[in-house]
Amino acid sequence: MGITDKIYKYIFMVIAFSSFIFLTGIIIVLFKEGLPVLSSTGIFSFLFGKSWYPTATPPEFGIFPLIMGSLIVTLGAMVVAVPVGIGSALYIHEIAGEKQKMFLKPVVELLGAIPSIIFGFFGMVIVAPFLQNLFNLSTGQCAFTGALILGVMAIPVLCSIAEDALSVVPKSYREASFALGANRWQTLWKVIMPAAGSGVSTAIILGISRVMGETMTVLLVTGGAAMMPKSIFDPVRPMTSTIAAEMGEAAVGGEHYHALFAIGLVLFLITLLMNMIAEYISRKYRMKLGMDV
Repeated sequence: MGITDKIYKYIFMVIAFSSFIFLTGIIIVLFKEGLPVLSSTGIFSFLFGKSWYPTATPPEFGIFPLIMGSLIVTLGAMVVAVPVGIGSALYIHEIAGEKQKMFLKPVVELLGAIPSIIFGFFGMVIVAPFLQNLFNLSTGQCAFTGALILGVMAIPVLCSIAEDALSVVPKSYREASFALGANRWQTLWKVIMPAAGSGVSTAIILGISRVMGETMTVLLVTGGAAMMPKSIFDPVRPMTSTIAAEMGEAAVGGEHYHALFAIGLVLFLITLLMNMIAEYISRKYRMKLGMDV
């Protein structure tokens, strides 16, 4: 191997390991800044405490209402995004003609390119007042509004990844199904979808991670109330919006400051777990299509 080849080898090796270095740095900072409040408050009290009053005397750092807010908004968003996203992928890849594909694919990609702050403004100005009048709510900025907007935001992610999963299903599967007398609908749901199941599952899990990590949209449309929600129409404050709303007010090095980093640590671990599950599912079932693991 020549000198030039060695130089390129080490350059690309550094690039390849840079993501690992950044990830390690993030983990170190989160643990360093988040552990003090976990030590003083206690992990159980921090995770399952029902009162988030960081400026009270003494302060209370219970993030269970924030966790529930994130879960309700995320699950609601998936109810919207999964059927629409997966259905869109099936239609674009399996049913639509060439002209329709040329129109629909750019539209989906354009939807994914819209900044989240635009979705937040749209939800706050248009969707929230509309839902408030429609359901006679005290405020339109609630978990339902956040779930609806985030569900629309997650559709491009789900559609794109699911379509990639559908594209690797061999054509012989479809031909064999049609040869046995199955119609298009039976082929889609009993042959194509099971064959692409690992990729579709990965798309759903990554969509959950995308929604759970969203900040600006939920900050604008969910109401910002750090309390236990009794229904999906109650205002909530997810973990991400709590960090964004309060970090500027927290004194550096104080308990509130460390508590916000601890929230970030919890959120990071949840999204990391989701991505690990997605990778596991993808690797486990990839051999069904004869692909190298």
